[in-house]
Amino acid sequence: MTSPPASPYPLRDQLPGVYAEDGFAGVFADGLDTMQAPVLNVLDCLDAYFRPGLAPVDFLDWIGGWVGVELDGLTSESVRREAAGTAMALHRRRGTAYGLAAAVRLAFGVTPEITESGGATWSARPRDPFPGDPRPGLRVAVRVPDPSAVDVRRLESLVAAARPAHLPFTVEVLDERSDKR
Repeated sequence: MTSPPASPYPLRDQLPGVYAEDGFAGVFADGLDTMQAPVLNVLDCLDAYFRPGLAPVDFLDWIGGWVGVELDGLTSESVRREAAGTAMALHRRRGTAYGLAAAVRLAFGVTPEITESGGATWSARPRDPFPGDPRPGLRVAVRVPDPSAVDVRRLESLVAAARPAHLPFTVEVLDERSDKR
């Protein structure tokens, strides 16, 4: 049987002189120390609970809820910590190709191929053709060793949340040995 953690502030040492000599009061104070020590330990280390790199594993989901990241599908502890720690940076990049690629890379461990319909250019002459495709669209393809192992619905949900809001999209899961476009 392991002994409970020692309190950093034992109550027995803080009893007034009248109670310090009483055996029952000392044992009672020791019992309170046993119950109070874990609470004091948590309060002393409270700042670590709010840092994704240091927080207890069971606290990560709660932190993830605070910063708006879904951790249920992420099984690896290191990936869950990284997702909670980088959530604010990903929210700033949400709706951009960089943000979409980072979200897919974090969730699936592969860098996606992203093809957008838009474009930007400049011209010294008026009436030059517009760049890109006139029909808006976004294509996200991931190349993995085993396409059947990828949860396509989860990938579609992730892309729907991280894409530019106005763009329709398609998602493809390809074998990494197939020809690249």
